[in-house]
Amino acid sequence: MRGVFLPGDSTAEVREVPDPEPGHGQVLLAMKASTICGSDIRAIYREHAQGDPAEMYQGVVAGHEPAGEVVAVGPGAVRLSVGDRVCVYHISGCGQCDNCVRGFQISCSAPQRAAYGWQRDGGHADLILAEERDCIVLPDLVSFLDGACVACGFGTAYEGLLRANVSGRDALAVVGLGPVGLAAGLLGAKLGATPRVGLDPSPERRQLALELGAVDQAFAPDDVEAARAVSGGGADVAVDCSGSEPGRGSAIALLRERGRLVLVGEGNGMTVPEVSPTLIHPSITIIGSWVTNLAHMRELVARLPYWDLHPEVIVSDRFGIDEAAAAYRLANTGRAGKVALVP
Repeated sequence: MRGVFLPGDSTAEVREVPDPEPGHGQVLLAMKASTICGSDIRAIYREHAQGDPAEMYQGVVAGHEPAGEVVAVGPGAVRLSVGDRVCVYHISGCGQCDNCVRGFQISCSAPQRAAYGWQRDGGHADLILAEERDCIVLPDLVSFLDGACVACGFGTAYEGLLRANVSGRDALAVVGLGPVGLAAGLLGAKLGATPRVGLDPSPERRQLALELGAVDQAFAPDDVEAARAVSGGGADVAVDCSGSEPGRGSAIALLRERGRLVLVGEGNGMTVPEVSPTLIHPSITIIGSWVTNLAHMRELVARLPYWDLHPEVIVSDRFGIDEAAAAYRLANTGRAGKVALVP
């Protein structure tokens, strides 16, 4: 089969590798959609991350946002059958620790923890071997591409909104209108948040956010005051999806008193020059949110048909596996929506 590898130095390579066979408790999926995440670009494609074990790339097939069809079932698999349509929660944990039992494999610290596309083969391939427990069945009205978008990006955005208790009582600001920011805006609308404003330096991404209805109005980063005015004097919830120090500063500036800041975008640095007037006196709540858990991802997948929401609407470009290098180059520009590999 074909598999995409990321050797670093902003390159992607397609190689022939043996077809995998399912072992105990595993299923083999024929890949139908596998999207590219900003974490792939930041931590693997440009330069292999060092220091954080969760982000150590082990030279495996890339892609941690897979969805596919079950084509073979290993011994001990009891829930899935050939023909089932699934997306894959992208971290496989030990299955025994407290975090895993609660569905937060992302927080598993056991040596067995391995993320698809990082420490074990991922979805940028014709086939992917997955643990049955990591698979979430897709309803008939949810496409494979919808599932791939949920597998990380929409799941991450949904968790952040849940942690901030976003509802129809809230004005929402989204900083960073890449794929996760688009997801936050679209899901925020389904949870009732209004109005919704967005900030991003890319005119292309601001325009896409408006076209998709992810935000009501979109602004450049230096238009914070205009965004605050549209929000009625400040947002109740601001979600930073940029992962940048300036973006996080903008998110804080967009909040009204007693607002909630959700940090979703990966990256270091947040400068708050005057803590008392900026955070303490206005009683700002800061919430960190990392990916999601299995239960919330299943919940999200189940709600999509009722919300008439197709996450695949954020996919701006589709490529075949053999075109992986071009797909990664486009994703690296930071101007597109979601970029997908569709075998």
